[in-house]
This record gives sequence, C-alpha cells and structure tokens, in this order.
Amino acid sequence: MEEHTEAGSVPGLGNQRVLINNSADILVIAAYFLLVIGVGLWSMCRTNRGTIGGYFLAGRSMVWWPVGASLFASNIGSGHFVGLAGTGAASGLAVAGFEWNALFVVLLLGWVFAPVYLTAGVITMPQYLRKRFGGHRIRLYLSMLSLFLYIFTKISVDMFSGAVFIQQALGWNIYASVIALLGITMIYTVTGGLAALMYTDTVQTFVILGGAFILMGYAFHEVGGYSGLFEKYLGAVTSLTVSEDPAVGNISSSCYRPRPDSYHLLRDPVTGDLPWPALLLGLTIVSGWYWCSDQVIVQRCLAGKSLTHIKAGCILCGYLKLMPMFLMVMPGMISRILYPDEVACVVPEVCKRVCGTEVGCSNIAYPRLVVKLMPNGLRGLMLAVMLAALMSSLASIFNSSSTLFTMDIYTRLRPRAGDRELLLVGRLWVVFIVAVSVAWLPVVQAAQGGQLFDYIQAVSSYLAPPVSAVFVLALFVPRVNEKLCAALSVPGAPLRHALPLLCHRALHLLWPPHHRSLTVHSTHPPQASPPPGFQSAAQHGGARGPGCRCAGRSNLTPYTEWVSGARCGDGGCQTQI
Repeated sequence: MEEHTEAGSVPGLGNQRVLINNSADILVIAAYFLLVIGVGLWSMCRTNRGTIGGYFLAGRSMVWWPVGASLFASNIGSGHFVGLAGTGAASGLAVAGFEWNALFVVLLLGWVFAPVYLTAGVITMPQYLRKRFGGHRIRLYLSMLSLFLYIFTKISVDMFSGAVFIQQALGWNIYASVIALLGITMIYTVTGGLAALMYTDTVQTFVILGGAFILMGYAFHEVGGYSGLFEKYLGAVTSLTVSEDPAVGNISSSCYRPRPDSYHLLRDPVTGDLPWPALLLGLTIVSGWYWCSDQVIVQRCLAGKSLTHIKAGCILCGYLKLMPMFLMVMPGMISRILYPDEVACVVPEVCKRVCGTEVGCSNIAYPRLVVKLMPNGLRGLMLAVMLAALMSSLASIFNSSSTLFTMDIYTRLRPRAGDRELLLVGRLWVVFIVAVSVAWLPVVQAAQGGQLFDYIQAVSSYLAPPVSAVFVLALFVPRVNEKLCAALSVPGAPLRHALPLLCHRALHLLWPPHHRSLTVHSTHPPQASPPPGFQSAAQHGGARGPGCRCAGRSNLTPYTEWVSGARCGDGGCQTQI
C-alpha cells in the first residue's frame, strides 16, 4: 500500500490517498472485467437481438432469479455506496428508511402493477398511458420527463460517485475514469440488449454483496463491533474547526456535531431532518413512482417469463433491499468514527484539501474505508464492487432510455420506421446520452459534493409525485381521462415547489414574527448549490446541526431561509419565525 501526501495538504492529516497499484489488486480487477465480458458474450449468444422484443425485452424469457438480481443491481448504483454511506456518516441511520421503504413498494409492483402492464402488452410505460387514454400528450410528456431524470440525476450522479471512488483509490483523473468506464459499459449495452444486461447484473449482484459483506466485517472489527459503533458515533467530531478565513472564524460546535437522534430510524415530525411522516408517507409516493412506473425497473419485470417469475423476482429484490442498512449506512458511520478529520471536516479550506470540494467530504466515507482497511487483493475486490454497481446501474439506464426514446419519441416522428431502423436509432441514442451526461458531470460535482444522496432525492421528490398520481389514477379510476392526467402531471412539479413557499408566507401574514419565537428545523434536503456564504454546515461536516446558520453558513435551503427569516445568534444557531 502506497500513501501519498500532496503539497498543500492539511498539517498532520495529509491527502492520504491510497493508490491501488499492486499485482494482487490489479489481478482481481482484471478477473472481474473478464468475467463480465465473458457473461455478456455468453448471453448475447443465447438471445435473439435482431427484433424489438428480443433487444428491448430479452424475448420475455427471463426466469425469476435474474429478474430479482437485475432489479436490485439496477437500483444499487455507485451512488448508493457513496451517497448512502456519506449521508449515514452525516446524520446517522435514518437514511436507511429509503431502502427499507422499497421492500414493500417492490411487492406492489409484482402483485398490482406488473399484471396490468403484462395484460396491456406494452414495452414502455408511456405506451401504457397511450393505450389507457388514447392520446399522445401524456405519453410524450412522461417520456421527456423520464429522459430528463435519467440524465440529470441517475446517470450523472452514478458517474460522479463512481469517479470519486476511483479517484480516491487509483488517483486517476475523474474525466478519464468516467470516459473509460462509459466506453466499456456502452459497448455491451449497445451490442447485447436487455438480456446481456440482466445476466451481467446477476454477476454484479454477487460481486456487490460479497465485497460489501467483507468490508462490513473489517469495519465492525476496527470500531469494536456493534456496541462500539453506537458508543463512539456521537463523539466523532473533527478537531479542525478554526478557519483561516476571518469571515468564518471559529465554527460553532452545534454545526458539526452528530445529531442527538442519529440512532433513530423514525425521527421527530417537527425537529427531525428526516421526519417520520415524510419517511412513511411522502417517501412512499416517490418510491411508488420509481418502483412501479419507472422504465428502468418495470422493463426488467416485462422481460419475465411469466407473472409467477416476476413475483418471485420482486420478492428476491425485496429481501436484498434489507442489506444496504448494514452494508452501506453503518460502514459510513464507522468511517466518520475512524477518520473524523477527513470524513467530518467542517472548515472549507480543510475540506478542499482533503477531497477537492469546500462543501464537505462525507462522500469519501466509503472509499476511505476501502483504501484504509482492506489488504491487497481485497482492495481490488472492493474497487470491482464499485465498478459493478456503477456499470450495472448505468447500463440499465442506457438501455431503458434508449427504449423510451426509440419507442415513444422516434416512432412519433417516423411512424413507419422498420425494426432495423429502430434498433439502429436505439443504439445511437445510447452514444448521445452518454455524451450529454459527461457534459453535465461538472455541474453535479460543483453543486452537491457534500451529500450526494440528498441531491438525488431532492430532484426526484419534486418531479415524482405527479407521475405517481397519474399511474394510480390510470390503474384504479376508470373514469379518469388524459386531459385530467395532463393537468395533474405537467404543472405538478412547479406546484410541489411553490406550495411550501406559499404556506410559509401565509403563516407570516396570519401570525407575524413578533408574536412568536420558535426554532425551525429544515426538513428539505439541499436543492442546489447555495449562494456564496450559505453553504450548509451539514454539507461541510456531514453532521447536520439543529437548524443552524453558523459562521455565515446555514443548513437551510435558500428559500427556507427566506420564508423563515433564519439568523445566527451569538449563543448558537437560532431561527426566529
């Protein structure tokens, strides 16, 4: 293991990037790539890729175990390893609720939604809405919205999180790493179709679970077991709290200490950063969109051999979704305990030297465990795990976005296009969407370096509820028509953003600030990069202080500061509304 301390590193800390450059690690990584390529070639020989159904739906011939494994692998990207572990390091166990909620929603897919989609005989979700309502407006809107989400959340975030890990482990340039990985992923996505993806996803699932279990064992051994984690986490704070910038100065401890409710999965509905009503009710709406109407997930079910195989695959995926709490969130918390000056850094210039961004380094929690704890060979295995998560998730999105564009948008432009033309367009679309995603990567990197998982959920939470409502109405309300669904879905996202703002302003008019004094805790994840001077303390240290704006920094979003009149008191972080 070779450590590098670069010029300009923090005194006593260093950059401490561990480079994977020994023969054992390189052999493991090479073996992983050979295995994936071999399985991809084998699967290409088993299926007919020359027809629309064969290329986009694997000939509807998949049995339950690749269906379940592919559902899991398509969902668990590198963003989960980096994002879940980073948010676990930042605020504790509650983020695991995102994973456990899916355990129940994926069963709804198998027992309620999938039978309807199979009966309709569709390839894409917009096609189902076209058959259900008879018009094209909602079909085109949903196709465009899905492609937007794929590029600006899923693809870009997966690329960024995978590149963070590769940069920490290998020291490679982020853009060179991304382009190399995308090249490999694009080749077997374009040539193999959905069947190749689902079989390689099965291999990726074994690699992901095996490697993550090994790292979990090392992490718990290092921290002193389960009891050690819960004894030490609340005391895991950085020792570097004084900024060289006079405008920042000495940062208040309430802005970087772990939350007192860090061990709670269901948190207070008023003071919690992830309140339990939002976790149980609001999250279910977003999960319903993702698991029951998103093309990436549903396409795996539509490839199932029969409804029985689809249901069994959903059950398998549900069991696998229990794992991220123990394989990702808890190791992220352990990483904060073991490396508080790095993972929980709070001073902007320190964070910049540690991980290259001023808005916090909680995203390096999982990569730091890998490069510090794992011996030669196993470090290569963990890099293979991250590559497996990255490539399986990206390949699934590439294939599904290609399906959406080809079957819902291009056929609208060229109604008489034949199978050969459609297959060619689908393959070319993959190349195009890769290029657009690479161009968007710098924006994601700059805006949300602190807590990646928040970025994903923030974008989805504004766009998903209207889509969920449309599909629920389409399935369960026979009298609903396309005009009503279009009226719900198109303005739904702006209304979702505007209503909290209007409610807060109405509260100010009805109950002026001088009549009340109440501490407010933001329940909204950061929506975008805050303006200068407003970077969140949560992003800096990973630890979300109790609704604070300390040393000129706030963990409220810009609009919640505007509606609540947040200010920083001399005795700590106070918000007067």
